Amino acid sequence: MSAPLSVPCSHCGALNRVPAERLADRPVCGRCKQALLEGKPVELTTANFDAVAGRGDLPVLIDFWASWCGPCRGFAPVFAEAARQFEPRLRLGKVDTDAQAQLSQRFAIRSIPTLVLLKDGREIARQSGALAAAQLRQFVEGALR
Repeated sequence: MSAPLSVPCSHCGALNRVPAERLADRPVCGRCKQALLEGKPVELTTANFDAVAGRGDLPVLIDFWASWCGPCRGFAPVFAEAARQFEPRLRLGKVDTDAQAQLSQRFAIRSIPTLVLLKDGREIARQSGALAAAQLRQFVEGALR
């Protein structure tokens, strides 16, 4: 049995210890009993960002986007499908740059869509522009080596 991983709950912010081999078994939060990994991107806000994306043992891929952005809207289904494919190895989140301007400034977002990959709460890779599914997979695989 491997060492447990810390997985933050996107619903209540509680940090849960889950054995790595049990991540694919749809674990639930010990506090609020909601699913820890739902196979879809988590909406990140200034209120929940640090609790969800800034801690835990899973890398977090964040899509900075806006509702008025055509490429962002076109990329959204690709990103949603990636959540189903990459979880539980990776958590995906979305930040609406208009509604969450503080997070956009914090990460110096200058164009959208922009992908930021965090590991241990620190940025390890960045990619601007909408990607096809194969390009997204290549970006993630290359950054997590």
